[in-house]
Order: sequence, then C-alpha cells, then structure tokens
Amino acid sequence: MRRIILVLLSWFVLLGCIEEKERTNIKQMNSSNQSNKKVVYQVFTRLFGNTNTANKPWGTIQENGVGKFSDFTEKALKEIKDLGITHIWYTGVPHHTLVTDYTAYDISNDDPDVVKGRAGSPYAVKDYYNVNPDLANDPTNRLEEFRSLIERTHNAGLKVLIDIVPNHVARKYEGGSTPEGHEPFGANDDSTIEYHKDNNYYYITEESFKVPVWPNGYLPLGGEKHPMADGKFDENPAKWTGNGSRLAQPDINDWYETVKINYGVRPDGSYDFETLPDEFTQKDYKAHYTFWSDKDLPDSWIKFKDIAMYWLDMGVDGFRFDMAEMVPVEFWSYMNSNIKMENPDAFLLAEVYNPNLYRTYIFKGKMDYLYDKVEFYDSLKHIMQGHGWTDHMPVVQKGMQDIEHQMLHFLENHDEQRIASPDFAGRAEKGKPAMVVSATISTSPTMIYFGQEVGEPAKEDAGFGSPTRTSIFDYIGVPHHQRWVNNKKFDGGQLLPEEKELRDFYKRLLNFTIDSEALMGEYADIHYYNREHTENYNHRVLSYARWSRNEKLIVISNFDADEYYSFELKIPPEIIKQWQLKEGSFKMKDALYGKTEKELKIIDGIGTLNVEITPLESFIFKLLD
Repeated sequence: MRRIILVLLSWFVLLGCIEEKERTNIKQMNSSNQSNKKVVYQVFTRLFGNTNTANKPWGTIQENGVGKFSDFTEKALKEIKDLGITHIWYTGVPHHTLVTDYTAYDISNDDPDVVKGRAGSPYAVKDYYNVNPDLANDPTNRLEEFRSLIERTHNAGLKVLIDIVPNHVARKYEGGSTPEGHEPFGANDDSTIEYHKDNNYYYITEESFKVPVWPNGYLPLGGEKHPMADGKFDENPAKWTGNGSRLAQPDINDWYETVKINYGVRPDGSYDFETLPDEFTQKDYKAHYTFWSDKDLPDSWIKFKDIAMYWLDMGVDGFRFDMAEMVPVEFWSYMNSNIKMENPDAFLLAEVYNPNLYRTYIFKGKMDYLYDKVEFYDSLKHIMQGHGWTDHMPVVQKGMQDIEHQMLHFLENHDEQRIASPDFAGRAEKGKPAMVVSATISTSPTMIYFGQEVGEPAKEDAGFGSPTRTSIFDYIGVPHHQRWVNNKKFDGGQLLPEEKELRDFYKRLLNFTIDSEALMGEYADIHYYNREHTENYNHRVLSYARWSRNEKLIVISNFDADEYYSFELKIPPEIIKQWQLKEGSFKMKDALYGKTEKELKIIDGIGTLNVEITPLESFIFKLLD
C-alpha cells in the first residue's frame, strides 16, 4: 500500500509542477515582473546596537542599555547588505508605550499597569506620527535621526520597511505629533454609545476599565515600586481590547495594553461600508483605488491611509502589517491601492495565519506577501525537531502553487522561538537544511531575523515573557549578535568559530538566492520519484529541481543530524526533457561552496547523480555549460 501511495503522490506532484497547462497567470505575471529574489532582514531596532551585557531581568535602560538609530552605521549597513539582504525591516520604530521617563522632552509618562515589560510592546503604538524616543541620541530630534537612518539605508542599497498595526493602538493613544489638519484616534468619538461608523473605538458604556488580575508571582516591573504601578488605569468608559475582548476588565492573556480599532464593523459583525465585488479579485490596484474614490468610508480607514502616506513621504519603502486578518479585507483594498498609487513598488507584507484567507487578502486585499507560517514554516519546524517527514513538503508546495510567490518564507521572527533554543531545535546548525529549502523552493521572498545568522539562542530572562524568544518587551542584550557587533565594529571579531561558519553559510546561501535566475523560474518535485526508485533515500532527505532558460539546479538537503547518506539520485525523464538534455554526461557543481563536482548521467532519458551527503548538509548543484 505504501508503494502505491508513493507512486501516486510522485506523479501527482511531479505532473502538477511541470505541466505547462497547470501554470497559473499569476505565477507568469510575477515571474515576468521580478527578476531576482527579495531577502528581508528583520531587526529589532532597539536591540541591534546595544553592547551592554548586564542582562538584568526587568533592567532599566540605564542598567541594560539600548540600541539607537545611529548604531546602523555605514559599516553596519554594508555588512547587512553583503549578507545577501535587499530589504531591512526596522521593527519597533513608531512611538509606542514604554516606562522610561521622557517628560523632560514633553513626552507623557505611560502607566506600567498597561505596558508589557519595561521597554514596552512595539505593537501598542502611542503616536503614529513619531518614533520611539529610546532609539534617538536626542529624543527631541528623533524624527530627524530616523530620516537620517532612512537615507543611510538607501545609500547602502537597501529598502526600508516599518510596522503599521491597524487592528489596535495603545490603550493610552495620544497622537501628540499628529499633523495640523488631522486628528488623533478617538479625538472626535462619541463615547456615550458602543458603536458609530466614524468612531475609532468601541466603547463599553457605563463601565470603567479595570486592570487585569495578575497571576500569582507576576507584578508589573517585576514588583518594583513605581508611582503609577498601582493596579489602576483611568479609562472611562472602557474600550474593547485589541484582541476583541468586550470586557471592561480583560483577562491577563488578552491584549490588555491595547484597544481595538473600529473599521465600520458593527458589534454584530455586519458591515457599515460597501463590500468589494468578487470580480475585483482579478482587477489591479488602480481599479481598486477608483472603486473606493467616491465611497463614504469609516473614519479609521482614512486615518490609517494618511499614516501610511506620511511614512511613504518620509522615504519608507513598505510596511509589515500586524494581524491583518483581524481587519476587513475591504479596508486593505482601500489602503493598499492608495499606497500603490503613491509608490507602485512599495513592499506590502501582512501577518495572516488562516490559510482559508490567504487568497482573499492577496487578491482582494492587494497584499504583496503573507507569512507562510501555518503550513510551510510549521511543517519545516516539525522536520527540524525530528518528528516530521520531508514527504510533507512537496505536498505543501503543491497546495500553494498558485500563490507561492506571495508566501514569504522564514524560520525565525520576533514572535517565534529561536532555532537554537531548546524548545525549538536546540542547535542552530539544524536550521541549515531548512534554510536552504526555505530560500530556494519557490520564488517567494525570504526573511531572516537578526542574530539568526550567528545562532542566537535567546537564553536570557528579560522580565516580561520567557526565554526562547528574544524579548520585544524589555531592555536586553543579544549575546551571540553582540559578538558580531564587536563593540560596534560590526566585523564579527568576537564570534566563536562555529558562529563564523554559520554566518558564512547564510551569506553564501542568501547571496546565491538574490543572484539566481533559476530561483525565479520553474520548480518540480523529485523527492517522491526518488522515494520510490532510489535505494537509501528516505524521509529525512528532500530534493527538487529549479530551472530557467539559462540556469538548471538540483537542490538536495539532509535534515538528519546524525546520519550520512549515499545514493544515486534520479532525475525523472520529464525534467530531462524540460531541460532539453540528450544522452550522456554533464557536469554539475555545488553553488554553495563550489567544492563538489558531480556528473549527471543520462541513460534512457533518466538522469542519475551520485550523492554523498553528511548530516545537516545541503547541495545546490548547478548544471555547468
């Protein structure tokens, strides 16, 4: 039975991937419009340049230090660019709530009872028209310092991305830097009623907000005395919480530090705006822009559109949209079409976790890219941990065939565990085969998280939250990354040998991907064919072919951390025909390290390639002219 299933799956996946009639218009459009891969470097801005190694739990900014915009020097940016990066996502730039006292700069204090950690969540934005004062050498001049960072980043040949968080804002949103002619969120709300289309918030009338009941052993700031940490926060009437809780006293697991934005969705879930006709899935952003141009829109739509325009005017090249699926897709049609009218090349990345909504948010919402987490990342994680089979990956790839270009791949980000953490893989090297697959299996962009390239394990207890994820809530140092920073020389001078080797691997891989023509071309699975026809080839190994007119690749990765494999990899006749190869022998050379050469032998229309692959090793064999 297993043999029959493998045969059927083999031909199902193979034929589905290589038959021209199966290819969709969207893939052809994407391939013709983009000639190179995009690679995003996500960096938590306040942690990048921090060289303080104290790492005291709940430590203050003076005790644990903080990174600045100015730490992204020409040298630092050059090294990021040389890693094989095209876009840098500066996470945590908009001014969010935090506990550090900046009243000397006319910035109001925030209440620790509604701030997560001491440095605060970057997703509880307090003022969308300014930046985090922690990041500036002179908080009075913080916007100019960010403008200078944008200019330095562009001069380094990199594009700039920042966050926009449309679903919610800080419970203490002030918008103190809102330009003349605009109003902050909530400024004109009628708070005596639960809902109105043009209210920015939902209100729990006749009830005041109450701070959540803290669990045993937890207190804000770790229990440190603070004049505002009194278990109270003045909000009357209470507002709905960011995750949709309608309780005046949200649960500790609710997003209690935020309030939900009203997009014209009534409390019963019905819409107070026009819905987008289904035929708009096939229309471009210009048609979407025209559709909304004469409509009566909820006030929150316009406010967020104006915020996006503000940052585009400053030179930002795109956005990462937090929890996009919690906001109506019609708003995204309006928002993104306006952005594209201003900058057609803007990079628009959204956090959407429901696979049933992927195509809606891409085609109706006009998103460029979505996180490929729930199927692709989760499947790779299971394989890396040793309890998943590589057999699942071609099936995932097949299921995403029509939108594979729009599904951004990653192995780490600020929400996910570090690969080297014990709760994930325990060793950074276990990410190597997965990184090769993540970066080369499709035409999608790739993303890495700062410190990933040197094996950062996130062992620190920063305060709010727990280790395995680098803290986004507290002031902390990032030890492995700090060794690369090397007292702001940004030369890796303190890295251990294995960390240097890992960074070299990432640099080789990412630079290959952004230069490879084949990786923007065709894909075919050969894994199932080899599972059926090749001795010693098993579910810990994955292989596939990528090609274009001028470049032909065979990718092979061994996910086994202990076993060496030797086998005669088979290249199915359909691919040999696609590659227009005749009987005989052809040279193939590994493009990652350039040391391994093999002969591709073609006999009776089937290719064979002798492979010896060590634990966690990968090859990207390129057909030589």
